[in-house]
Amino acid sequence: MSGEAGRPVSDQLTTIPFLMAGVWTTGQHHRTVLDKFHLHPCATLSLPSREQVHEAIVAAEKAFRSSRLTAHERGAILGRTADRLEQLGPSLIQSLQQEAGFTESDARGEWRRCIQTFQLAAEEARRLVGDMVAIEGAPQQAGRLGFTLRVPLGIVCAITPFNAPLNTVAHKVGPALAAGNAVVLKPSSHTPTAANLMAQALLDAGLPSGLITVLHGGAEVSQWLLDEPKIRFYAFTGSTEVGLAIQQRAGLRRTQMELGSIAFTVLAQDADLDRALPKIINAGYRKAGQVCTSIQILLVHKSIQSLVESRLAALVSALTYGDPFDPETVVGPVISETEAERIERWIDEAIDAGATRLAGGDRKGAVIAPTLLTGVDRRLSISCQEVFGPVISIESFDQTAEAIARINDTPFGLATGWFTNRLDDALAAARELEVGGIHINETSSSRVDLMPYGGSKASGFGREGPHHAIREMSEERLVTLLA
Repeated sequence: MSGEAGRPVSDQLTTIPFLMAGVWTTGQHHRTVLDKFHLHPCATLSLPSREQVHEAIVAAEKAFRSSRLTAHERGAILGRTADRLEQLGPSLIQSLQQEAGFTESDARGEWRRCIQTFQLAAEEARRLVGDMVAIEGAPQQAGRLGFTLRVPLGIVCAITPFNAPLNTVAHKVGPALAAGNAVVLKPSSHTPTAANLMAQALLDAGLPSGLITVLHGGAEVSQWLLDEPKIRFYAFTGSTEVGLAIQQRAGLRRTQMELGSIAFTVLAQDADLDRALPKIINAGYRKAGQVCTSIQILLVHKSIQSLVESRLAALVSALTYGDPFDPETVVGPVISETEAERIERWIDEAIDAGATRLAGGDRKGAVIAPTLLTGVDRRLSISCQEVFGPVISIESFDQTAEAIARINDTPFGLATGWFTNRLDDALAAARELEVGGIHINETSSSRVDLMPYGGSKASGFGREGPHHAIREMSEERLVTLLA
């Protein structure tokens, strides 16, 4: 475990405000934000009242109705926002290290990807168009012209998680604004600062006040937002259970859901281990395993299982973990001590039931030592529920069909990685796996921000990626014209 490279703690905690009607505001109620490694308060978060939430929605609706931004202007604002986020790098990285517990490498990667996402959203804003309709192909329609327009929905509400406080937010806010909507953002209360800095960057870039609102709080604020009929679209990333509740409350209003997952990566008999194993380490342990596509179960062909276990055990044991401000740290804390205790309990349950710990160690506070298990009973929580922590379990398989069946047997279906040089096995996996994305010779955690990203089954529906999300956050309007 890396050393305790602490930061000075001030007796005066910064108050983090919320943004409504273009004004940074404080409320009567507050919540403490913790430094995720030291587990001491690092800021005070100001929460809106029910009345302030309603006032914010009214202001957002007014701003949307009065906005006259052209596609070019929206693209220019988003492009300038990307430039401003570039300048804010040191502040954003520090906030991610403290509030999310990210290592410097993880925080820097999150920041860089956020910039790219805004750049992509800027491009999409400028080229959002409808389609021509071949209406003259129908009888008695000579001389009639048909085409569609893409028009904004109105207010988009984005409810975002702690594990990607910049880039997941960007994937919702950027396309929504690119389409011409107003956005109401409710970020995680664990990681509020990054969202505020992003919102201020948008305002600095020239976004009219009222088109971006940031409201902090927990489930209560989310419920209040669901009670607001003027919100036309809810974009949510989080647990399947919460997503289901939001979907039920949203009714006929549109939603996009990126939900839970048990992510698999497969090592076939012919997998190039020199290529695959470093990718597996990154995909299993970056952000302390708190990514929906982090490898939870590694399916290994039984002919190479012993070799893979030996090599991976050495690689995992070498990972430094602890204080995210220590530049040597690879794996920082999980989001809370409560979550760390749960993960530790699941590991202990697996070992008590006969699993072998190939790498790992004791928990300290919110820090879980990077853990590698084998021989896990599939009926246990660590195998059949989402771990969301720095733990990989190895399972063996014999036939390709067996691996496919194992993956499809879970209620989730977000992404799978598959290392093989056999084209027939790769195509079989692509056709038969019930997941949103299949990455051949990459891990389940492979993601490029321009690709369509989303799941199936209990992992949700809808797609992120600015080109795809902007279409979900706008609607098609048919226009016909008879000369």
